[in-house]
Amino acid sequence: MPYRLGVIALLIAAIAGCDSATDSIAEVNGEAVSQAQFEAYLKFKRVPTQNAEWVNRELDEYLERAGLAGQIEEQGLLPAEQIETEVAEFRKQMLISRYFEAFLRERVTDEAVRNFYATHPDQFQAKKVHVAHILLRTNPGMSENERQALLSRSQEIHARANAGEDFVALAATFSEDQLSAKQGGDLGWLQEGAIDPAFSGRIFSLKAGDLSEPLATPFGFHVIKVIEGPQVVKQPFEAVSGDIRYRLRQEAKQAELERLKQAARIERKAQPDVAEDADRAAS
Repeated sequence: MPYRLGVIALLIAAIAGCDSATDSIAEVNGEAVSQAQFEAYLKFKRVPTQNAEWVNRELDEYLERAGLAGQIEEQGLLPAEQIETEVAEFRKQMLISRYFEAFLRERVTDEAVRNFYATHPDQFQAKKVHVAHILLRTNPGMSENERQALLSRSQEIHARANAGEDFVALAATFSEDQLSAKQGGDLGWLQEGAIDPAFSGRIFSLKAGDLSEPLATPFGFHVIKVIEGPQVVKQPFEAVSGDIRYRLRQEAKQAELERLKQAARIERKAQPDVAEDADRAAS
């Protein structure tokens, strides 16, 4: 073993100090294994070349696998063309994948992400308003008389709130939106355009403290109170940087993919009609 480690130490020194791809470090089934081939293998396996014992183990495994693969190939049991095709397809996929990893790492940098955030402010801000509501639910099976009764009830609730009765208490008592009712009707900050158009249009026309007349939506009749008026809220960079990076990577990848496809020299030749050839063979 000490002799073996000494050989490996010399091999490591050769890897560190020699650029030749033709220096042979072993021979497997009559074929030379170059220093460059083994060095590439070590990089692929992420093996630190300073660790002689680790390099030793990897060299043994590398040579054994090469010897085994060579012997299997000589048996002729496996279809050579099929194996070559599979290896070629794997190589194509590996080339495409590795290329785009390197390309996108270089193209979509932290600086590029920050620049996009800084130069597209409108994409990362939204108009929001803080509201509460009291909801009396309707359903498609209701008669017109039932709907009018609910409307009248919602108007009564609006009148009580408008007269100064506590909105929180009214919501807890009357609202059929059970989730918000527990919070005094509070719906939090709602973004413009992200909710029912009629509801959105009404709340963004009001100021802080305003109370709306009963509003009909597909959910029912709403009595709405604006807690804090409309504001433009900008999303922090940290909250959107991941989305920006993903978007820039997708756009850069698609553009480069199209460029490479256009640059590829492809000439498709006419193929024989398989069906006609089969008919000829049968006759």
